Amino acid sequence: MKKNEISAVIPVYNDKKSLESAIPVSLATLEKITDSFEIIIAEDNSSDGSRELVEEWGKKDPRVKLLHSDERQGRGNALNKAFTYAGGDIVCYYDVDLATDMNHLKKLIESIKEGADISTGSRLLPDSDIVRTKNREIASRGYNKLVRIILKSKIHDHQCGFKAFRKESLMNLIPSVSAGHWFWDTEILIRGQRAGYKIYEFPVHWKTGEGTTVRFSDIFSMGSDILKLWWQLR
Repeated sequence: MKKNEISAVIPVYNDKKSLESAIPVSLATLEKITDSFEIIIAEDNSSDGSRELVEEWGKKDPRVKLLHSDERQGRGNALNKAFTYAGGDIVCYYDVDLATDMNHLKKLIESIKEGADISTGSRLLPDSDIVRTKNREIASRGYNKLVRIILKSKIHDHQCGFKAFRKESLMNLIPSVSAGHWFWDTEILIRGQRAGYKIYEFPVHWKTGEGTTVRFSDIFSMGSDILKLWWQLR
């Protein structure tokens, strides 16, 4: 079986409506980048028909693959499972609501080909163009500032759901990552920096998706996760 160059992962939990658009857009975008790819839908025990939708797509196009969990495992755990399963030398993921402009996907992947271990989109660089509420903007900037101060990170935006990795480098990090849900993004970037990995951060066009499931309670929880990770790494 021919090995894929790129594995794109889309984590999904009860977001069939967004998935209906995300799959065809992903196929069309990736076809312009490479002829060797797979799309892995990391479906986390959804009850809204997301699983069945992916199964139907898989029958039509074998490049679309379902990775289902019978129990809710959390976003971070779903990503770990999907990346371990992925066959591509380059792995990437993005949010199912396509909040980040998919025109950036080529740059995300090309930066790995050019030598980066991790590539990540950023909503907080000067040239970033974002659309979201004032409260979410304040919360995001405050959170990322804490990460930069407490964990000594040089990254500006840790939680943008638009990242790519050299798979070999990523698999060296995953065993040490303890975050099972939203904090996964931050922890993987912090541990990547600690490991001396080359990380490329670039500005993106981004707008809040209709189906976003991040709550302010999640943001508060991630605040405590910052301190937990600091304690582990000190």
